[in-house]
Order: sequence, then C-alpha cells, then structure tokens
Amino acid sequence: MTYSDPRDPRRQSPSTRAYSADPGGYPNYPPTQSGQTQSGYTQSGYPQSSQPAPQRPSRRPDVDPLLFAGGVFMTGVVTGLAAWLVAWIIGLIARAVTATGQFGAWNPLEPGGEYWFALAGFITALVGGALWYLLQLVTPTPDSFYRWIVGLLIIAAFVVPLAADGDIWRGLATGVLHVCIGLPVLSLIPTMGNRSKQRH
Repeated sequence: MTYSDPRDPRRQSPSTRAYSADPGGYPNYPPTQSGQTQSGYTQSGYPQSSQPAPQRPSRRPDVDPLLFAGGVFMTGVVTGLAAWLVAWIIGLIARAVTATGQFGAWNPLEPGGEYWFALAGFITALVGGALWYLLQLVTPTPDSFYRWIVGLLIIAAFVVPLAADGDIWRGLATGVLHVCIGLPVLSLIPTMGNRSKQRH
C-alpha cells in the first residue's frame, strides 16, 4: 500500500490560463483605446456612461419662418382692408349727412383718409408681428405680455383722439378706426404665430 502526499505538485490540478494571470481570480481583459475593458468598466472601476451630454435649449422660437412671415403679411392685408372698409363707411355716412343740409358740412375724415388708414393698418400688423417674435425671445409668457401691451395701446389709441381733437365727432371716428386696426393685430398675430410653430 502506497501513501500519496497531497502536497505533491504532481497531484495538483493545473490552473487555467485566464485565471492564472490575475491574482484576484478574475480574467484580465486587455483595455480598449478609450480605457474601458471588455467587461464594460473603466480602469478606475466605475462603469462608463454612454449617454451624451445634455445640450442647452435654444432661446430661438421654434417657428417656421416662411409660415410666420406669410401669416404676418396676410394679417397686414386683413387689417388694412378692415381699416379701409370702416373708413369708407364713415365717409359714406358723412356725405349722406352733409347732403341733408341739417348738420352742415360734416366730414370727420380728410379726403382720401381711408387709404391712409389702410396703409397704417398694414404697417401696424407688421410691427405687431415683430413685437410677438421679440417677446418669444425675452419673456416666459409671451402671449400674455403681447395681449396686455397691444390691448393697452388700443385703449390709448381710442382715448387720445377724443381728448386731443377739438371736434368730438372727428375724434370719435378716428378712435373707432384705431380700434378697428388694433383688434385684428391683437387676435390674429398670436393665433397665427402659435400655429406656425414647428411640430416635432
């Protein structure tokens, strides 16, 4: 009967190649070019994040420029037509009153004034579009600020002619025309601007 010594190196099982190189008992994977091993961890021992760095949000309004420019232009056309129509009706009423001879010559508007108000309405709509776009850049609630600003300007445009003009009827007619110019700018510009925003 023979005795086998357990410490005999011939009886010990050979270690594998993957675990013999690492004293900790883990396979020693070669690092990649970025310093990350094949096991998904960096050399420092923390997993490398694959998420990209967050980008700063752009302060530029996400508005389709072609649709916005077209909407502002058409708002100017509608505002100019509304101002011209109201001025023409006021002139028609004034001529009918003057023809009766009971109130003398009554003409609250200058000759050709309807064309001037039509041009003023078109320019006002362009300015309103630029104001709405600017408020999109510098305010947190641009539509609210826009409606407040334009609404106060409409009130002022109605009251100032009444107080400044000596002829109450001419001041009233001018104030009504100013309101007819301001209302389309107040309502159409924000609606058109929000509809022209790009959808993602």
